[in-house]
Amino acid sequence: MLSQPISVRFDLGGNREVLIETGKLARQADGAVTVRQGNCIILATVVANKEPREGQDFFPLSVDYQEKFASAGRIPGSFFKREARLNDYEILTSRLIDRALRPLFPEDYFCDVQVLVTLVSSDPEIMPDSLACLAASAALAVSDIPIKEIISEVRISRLNGEFIVNPTRSQLEQSDLEFVIAATEKNLMMVEGEAKECSEADLVKALELAHDAIRVHIKAQEELKAKKGITSKRDYTKPEEDEALKEKVTAFAKEKVYQISRKGSSKHERTDAYALVKEELLASLGEEVTDLQKKLAKKYYEDLKWEVVRNMILDDRIRLDGRQLDQVRPLAMEVDTLPTPHGSSLFTRGETQSLTTVTFGTALDDLLVESAAKSVDSKFYLHYNFPPFSTGEVKMMRGQSRREVGHGNLAMRSLKQMIPTGDYAYTVRVVSDILESNGSSSMATVCAGSLALMDAGVPVPKHVSGVAMGLITRNDGKYAILTDILGDEDHLGDMDFKVTGTRDGICGVQMDIKVDGLSMEVMREALEQARKGRLHILEAMYDCIPAARPDVKPHAPRMVKLVIDKEFIGAVIGPGGKVIQEIQRETGTTINIEEVGNTGEVSIFSPEKSGLDKAVAWVKGITAVPEVGDVYEGPVKGIKEFGAFVEFMPGKQGLLHISEISWKRLESMDGLFKEGDMVKVKLVGLDPKTGKFKLSRKVLMPKPEVRPEGKPQGEAKAGEQ
Repeated sequence: MLSQPISVRFDLGGNREVLIETGKLARQADGAVTVRQGNCIILATVVANKEPREGQDFFPLSVDYQEKFASAGRIPGSFFKREARLNDYEILTSRLIDRALRPLFPEDYFCDVQVLVTLVSSDPEIMPDSLACLAASAALAVSDIPIKEIISEVRISRLNGEFIVNPTRSQLEQSDLEFVIAATEKNLMMVEGEAKECSEADLVKALELAHDAIRVHIKAQEELKAKKGITSKRDYTKPEEDEALKEKVTAFAKEKVYQISRKGSSKHERTDAYALVKEELLASLGEEVTDLQKKLAKKYYEDLKWEVVRNMILDDRIRLDGRQLDQVRPLAMEVDTLPTPHGSSLFTRGETQSLTTVTFGTALDDLLVESAAKSVDSKFYLHYNFPPFSTGEVKMMRGQSRREVGHGNLAMRSLKQMIPTGDYAYTVRVVSDILESNGSSSMATVCAGSLALMDAGVPVPKHVSGVAMGLITRNDGKYAILTDILGDEDHLGDMDFKVTGTRDGICGVQMDIKVDGLSMEVMREALEQARKGRLHILEAMYDCIPAARPDVKPHAPRMVKLVIDKEFIGAVIGPGGKVIQEIQRETGTTINIEEVGNTGEVSIFSPEKSGLDKAVAWVKGITAVPEVGDVYEGPVKGIKEFGAFVEFMPGKQGLLHISEISWKRLESMDGLFKEGDMVKVKLVGLDPKTGKFKLSRKVLMPKPEVRPEGKPQGEAKAGEQ
C-alpha cells in the first residue's frame, strides 16, 4: 500500500504553481521526488553507496537526464522503438544538473552517487530542463546523502524588454536573451546561455533576478526536508591522512615547485619539470615507504602545486606562462586553409589550435533535433571534436564525449546569433577539430568558426569571438581575474567563465564557480575584463578577414530559394513527382519544396551555376502566370490538322491555330512544322469556354500590303519566321 506523500507548493510568479512531492514513488532510492508544473512531471532519484570503492581518490558522480517518449504520447522513431542512448539535448541537460550539483559535496567524499532525472509527463508549453535541477536537488535534500547546501536552477529570458523566469516554449522562441542559472541561497554556481548581443549590465541584471527566484525554490526544499524529518546526514569514511608526510612533501618540494611555476615555460616543459620533482620526492622517502604513503605523497604533491601556483598569482601577479593577468596569448589565424571545403580557417591562440571547416547542404541535410515534446529541423549546426593527440595523450576513441557535446553547443549557440535566417537557403554545418589544446578550445572554436563562415561566403554581419576567464581567491580577500586561462589555470582556479560576443554585445556565456562568496562587483569586473579580451581578439580577426566574401567559392554548390504561390506546388512536383524529377535529371540539381503558410518555398541546389540557372528558369516558367499580350518562344509539342500545340511556358501549352500561323490562308498543316521546332508566338487570349490558351504567330510578322485589286503583296512563305 502506498504511503501518504509529503508535498510543498510554491508560486513561480504569475500564478504558476510548482508542486514538489516525495514518499509516493521510488521509495527504495535514498531520495526521490516528483516536481510538477502544469502537466509537466519530473521524477528525480538519488542513490549513494555507503562506502567508497577501495583505493578510490576522486568523487564519482553520475547524472543522467532522460525524456520518456510516452510522456508526450509518442513512440520513439528508432529501429528498436525504445529509448536508447541519451541524445544531445538530454546530455546537455544532464551537464547543466551535474555542473550545479558537483560543488555541493564535501571534498573528501568519494562514494559513488547516481542521480537519475526522468521526464514522465510532458507539457507542450513547460520547459522541463528548467525544473530538472530543482528536482535533483530536492531528491538530495530529502535523503541522508551528505551535501553542504541546497540549490536550484532557473531559466531567465527577455521578451519585449521584460525579464521572465522559466518562460514557456512560445515565450522562449521570441526572446532575445536566455540564460540558465544555478545558485545556492548565497552564491551563484553555474550560468549558461545565449543572447542577441546583450550588454554586460543586462547579464548582471538577469543573474540578480534569477537568484531571487532561486531563493524561493530553496525555501520550498527546506520546507519539504523539514516535513520529511531529515535533520542530519550520514557519516562516511574519510580518506586517510598523514600530517608528518605532508610536512615532508612541503619541505622538499615547495620551493622547487615555485621556481618551476614562475619560469614562464611552455606546457610540456612545465609538466616534465613537475614530473621530475615528483620522482625526486618519491625517491627521497626511502625504500621503506608503503604503497599508501606513496599514494598520499602524490596527493600532497598535487595539493602543494595547487596552493603554490595560486599564491604566486595572487602575491606576485605572475602567471604560469609569464603573461600579465589581463593579457591574451599570441594569436595566429588564416582563412582558406584547405582547398576543397566550402570554407575553412586555422585559429591558434598560444598552445590551443582549431582547424574549422564549413560545408553547405540542402534542406535534406537539416539536423533533426528531437525531444519528447517536439522534433524540429535545424539549418545550422556545429560539431566539435577533441582527439587525444591534441593534449599529447593516448586514449581510446569511443565516440563523442559529453564534454565535446557541451563545448560544441556553446560555440554553436554563440555563432547562431549571426547566422542569416528567412530566405537564406543553405543548410550550414561547421566542424571544429582541435589540433592542440591548452585551455579554452571551445573559445578557439567560436573564433575559428566565425572566420570559416566568412571565408565560405555565409553573409554573417559581424565576427564573434570568445575568451575564457579565470578567478583565484583567498580567505584574506585577495583575488585575481585571469584573461585567456591555461588548462592548468582552469584546474587550480575558482571560476571558469567563458564569454563570447561581437563588438556590440554578448552572444554566449558558460560559467562554473567553485567557491563561495562571489560578489556581483567581482562579476562585473570579470565581465569588463572579458569584454576587453574579446575585443582584442576581434581586432585580429577583422585584420584576417574583414567581412564575409560576397559570393560562395567557385567549387561550392549554388543555391537559390524561390517563393511561389501554394497553388503551384503541385504543378512543380507533377503527377507522382514526374515534373520535379525531370527538372532535377535535366539540370543536375537537387530541389526541395516546403509548404509554409500560403506559399511554397522551393530550394534549388546545384554544383554548377549553369544548371542552377536552368532549373530556376524552369520553375519560374511553371509558376509564372501567363500574360495576354506577352511574347514567348517554345517547342512544338503536337501537330493536328487544325493547328499546332506549342509549349510556350514550361508545363503550359497553347493552340496555334492554322489561321494564326500566317497572314496567307493555309489549306493544311503539311510541311509547316515538325515536333520540336522552336516557334515564337504571342499569347492573344483564352478560350472562354475551355480556358485554353490561344496563340498567334502571324501577329509577330509584318502584315502584307494589299494591292488595289485586293491581292496581298510580299506574303511570307509558310514556315518562315
